Amino acid sequence: MNKVPLIENACKDLLQYGVFDGKARLKYLVKRYLLGRKTAGEDLIFWPTGLLAAGLWRCRQELLAEAENAVRQSDAEAGAGSETLQNSRQTVGMIERSLSAYYERWQKKGLPLLVIDDLLAGETLLDAYVQMEKTGSESCLGLSKEMLRKMLDRMADFAVKADCDRAGSILYRPGQGNGYIFVDTIGLCCPFLYRYGDLFGKPEVRELALKQITNFLVYGMDAATGLPYHGYDLSDGGCKYGIIGWGRAVGWLLRGMTGCMTSGQGREKLSEPYRELVDTTLAFVRPDGYVSWQLAALDGPADTSATGMLCAAVKAGMELGILTGGNYEKALSAGRAALEKSVKNGRVNDCSGECEGFSCYPQRYGAYPWALGPALMVLQ
Repeated sequence: MNKVPLIENACKDLLQYGVFDGKARLKYLVKRYLLGRKTAGEDLIFWPTGLLAAGLWRCRQELLAEAENAVRQSDAEAGAGSETLQNSRQTVGMIERSLSAYYERWQKKGLPLLVIDDLLAGETLLDAYVQMEKTGSESCLGLSKEMLRKMLDRMADFAVKADCDRAGSILYRPGQGNGYIFVDTIGLCCPFLYRYGDLFGKPEVRELALKQITNFLVYGMDAATGLPYHGYDLSDGGCKYGIIGWGRAVGWLLRGMTGCMTSGQGREKLSEPYRELVDTTLAFVRPDGYVSWQLAALDGPADTSATGMLCAAVKAGMELGILTGGNYEKALSAGRAALEKSVKNGRVNDCSGECEGFSCYPQRYGAYPWALGPALMVLQ
């Protein structure tokens, strides 16, 4: 399919989603300074835009490979493929300008980190750093190697210093005075931490990532179904919270696991439980290729965010050589077809709204970044 309209909207949302307009900024100031209430501030690299950045970088890489093929074809066939080459370069330029503006805006604000969710945006910074290492270039996305390293170190240090429970799992919102561990954290920060630890020779950071996953597999899973709860609290006797098999909960867990199997240690620890979770999840894929907002609610609303995250995890597992066999190829193909059916006007519709906490899953469906980001990773 033509992904350019999706990419165009992702570039716009990357710079606009979650940013305070005049009215929102005034409301925030009144609540915080006049009424003295705790209220979330503006987060320039919050997780929805982090997902978009990751998806856009993946599109960039695919388009660059497409452009290289077009160049080879042009050389071989006297001009054939030149239009494809031009279109690819234009789209790559648009992606790079948007990503550059996104991270430059954060840099100018002093690299603020508000919550653990912000580490998702670090994955694209790692990709940029690795590219600079490979090519020997002096900058990427308008950032010098020195600035990229500063950003990456800032994020890793934030996680290492984060409040944890007695088992070493990062508390999702420590300021709320509870011991809640959310599965979201695994998909939000573990891929970044694992790769950062590998890249810069920081085994303690890599271990922090693996610990989040292995702890959740011990304390956060439902034994009967093999699916995750939304979270748990060891300070409350290990009570598990939320519903079993919320679609995005499964997506976050799979995302974190695939992101931590890029080298031997992660593969050794996670390959088997990862395959088991993928196989368990695929049993809930509907005849139309979607998964529902809650996996077992087969007659409930489909959810493109959960579908996209599952497809992205399966695709990553296949690329890593951990998932092999026609059943995974078939599931990925069915999921792609389902996502394509939900694309309208460059948006991925049929996505469930933002979760508001344990067991708070608003039944609102529309086009949100957490469907668009994963879709960019898997649609062809």
